Amino acid sequence: MSLGLVHALAMRRAPLAPLIQLLGQVHVLPAPVTSPPADCVSNAEARLLALLALRPGETDRRTVGGTLWPDVDDARAAGNLRSTLWRLAARPTPLVTVTRTSVALLPEVNVDVHLLGDWAARMITGTSSPADLAHVPWDIVGVEMLPGWHDDWIVLERERLRQRLLHGLELMAAKLVEVDRCAEAVEVALIAVRADGLRESAQRALISAHLAEGNCAEARRCYREHRDLLARELGVTPTPSLAALIGV
Repeated sequence: MSLGLVHALAMRRAPLAPLIQLLGQVHVLPAPVTSPPADCVSNAEARLLALLALRPGETDRRTVGGTLWPDVDDARAAGNLRSTLWRLAARPTPLVTVTRTSVALLPEVNVDVHLLGDWAARMITGTSSPADLAHVPWDIVGVEMLPGWHDDWIVLERERLRQRLLHGLELMAAKLVEVDRCAEAVEVALIAVRADGLRESAQRALISAHLAEGNCAEARRCYREHRDLLARELGVTPTPSLAALIGV
């Protein structure tokens, strides 16, 4: 996966800290500032790191064991957890902190979904900085968090992140239009449209960016393609407010 925005956000937060990637498959990047090759982890290590990343703060060891190994008894789950923690501790880059009763990621560890979620939150709340607009986030195009993992503790977080990122992209496009960076606004809106072509708010962001550039023909083409897709997939039409954007 190309780091792009994730890399920039990690360097802003903690440039010498390891980075855990949950977009796509789980990888560990020991030092984002020097961009070494991503380090693959075993399935058990990946599941533990993902769980701790999605449950910030200390988590009870019994809860971790029962969540990750629900089909075995408590003693076996505790043994599996000890083995996994031992393997993580043997890595050259520390990632977790462990007590007799709890386990957690080290607070300085960067996690890609946290960085992106916080970035999107700044867009949504209107607290973004110029640095948040510096990178077109191509690295989140079509990349799903932990694809193929169907655990209950993952599914909800995956959808929550997807929605937050889509909102962030749409609002980033609008902010770029405000500062007369319309070409970049089109690119960002296209990312949102590619992620969900049926999403009207993404299409609105794209059409608005084209109109801000003065490309009325492009705006109308996007509207027609969206209208046809809605008719084909859902049997509905765009809302009147979207049609009004291009004077239909």
